[in-house]
Amino acid sequence: MSLRDWLRESTDDVRERGWDGLGESAYQLYLGAWKRTEWVYDYGQHVYDEEWDLLVVLDACRYDLATEVEDEYDWLSVESSYSVGGASHEWIRKTFSDGYRDEVARTAYVTGNPFSDNLLSGAEFALLDEVWERDWDYEAGTIRPNTLTDRAIHHHRERDPERMVIHYMQPHHPFVADPLDGGPSKNNPGEPGKNVWQRIREGEVDPDAAWDAYRENLRYVLDDVERLLENVDAPEVVITSDHGNLFGEWFLYGHENGVLAPTLRRVPWCRTSATDTGSVTPTFDESEPTNADDESVQQRLAELGYL
Repeated sequence: MSLRDWLRESTDDVRERGWDGLGESAYQLYLGAWKRTEWVYDYGQHVYDEEWDLLVVLDACRYDLATEVEDEYDWLSVESSYSVGGASHEWIRKTFSDGYRDEVARTAYVTGNPFSDNLLSGAEFALLDEVWERDWDYEAGTIRPNTLTDRAIHHHRERDPERMVIHYMQPHHPFVADPLDGGPSKNNPGEPGKNVWQRIREGEVDPDAAWDAYRENLRYVLDDVERLLENVDAPEVVITSDHGNLFGEWFLYGHENGVLAPTLRRVPWCRTSATDTGSVTPTFDESEPTNADDESVQQRLAELGYL
């Protein structure tokens, strides 16, 4: 049976029986089949084919989520694009690829995403600052946006790179700004658990409550993006995302490499500019970070719900 036929039959079965009838193993088989499309299709708009000086990446931000807060920020005008990845791992690998080696070499990449650890090398970039190694907030289970903003402002003023990418972790859960169940929606470090998408799918979390928390997490990071835009000089700024999140579309939840669902791949594409007013003097630990070992990287990924 071909992959296409298998997916069609699986989808029909889901419609008739629902996930309660299929169970976790069938869900993972269905998801796994979609993930295999990563190797089949060249999908999405590559960011290096576009004009920008500063690229702001809001991890896991859906296009329609961004439109809900558009009127709250006078610099935010939301259009859309389609991402090359269904999850951060795929987006990072396809964005900073050999085909764009020259562009990458002129880029300063300031990131809070731990997937940089095994996908990237500092030698490829004008600067690679893996801020998640130094400033991870273990209580929140993520890296807060202010630490990334301060590092980006510092590097931009000191180095004036030709291009800079700053990769914030919000609105990706944990939902720091509006935690579900009275606390951060994250796995317990070192212990197996369910991420928020599993809990929604299994009826443990109300999807509307999760969407509200997701939206608050976007406001949380956009407030810091505003601080960034007031403290760097960049005539061409693009604010976008590496991927969105699925809330049941195609019977899937969260985000996964290879999945081509339009609501997962459609991301905001917002053009603006930035002018350094000098209103912020960044403060941070300037010591070199201790290289994260495999265990600490895995812990961070688990807190983000990837493991």
